[in-house]
Amino acid sequence: MEYNKIVEKVNEFLIDEFEVEPNDIEMEANMVETLDLDSLDYVDMVVIIESIFGFKVAAEDFKTITTFKDFYDYVAARVQQTA
Repeated sequence: MEYNKIVEKVNEFLIDEFEVEPNDIEMEANMVETLDLDSLDYVDMVVIIESIFGFKVAAEDFKTITTFKDFYDYVAARVQQTA
C-alpha cells in the first residue's frame, strides 16, 4: 500500500473516530496532544488499526510515536512487513 494511501486511511479514522479537525492533523504536530488521547483511546486506536491494516499492535509500539508522521511511518513499516 502506498504511503499516501496509508496517510489518507489513518486521517479518515482519526477524523471519524476521534473527532479531530482535519486542519489539526499536521505531520509534525504532537499526536497525543492534538487528539487528547487517554488509555481507552489507545485501545480503540489499536482495534481500528488492526481491523483496517491487518496487523497486530503491541502497546509498547506507541512509546516511540510522538508526531502524526511517526504514526504514519509506524503503520507504513508494519504494512510493509505484513505484505
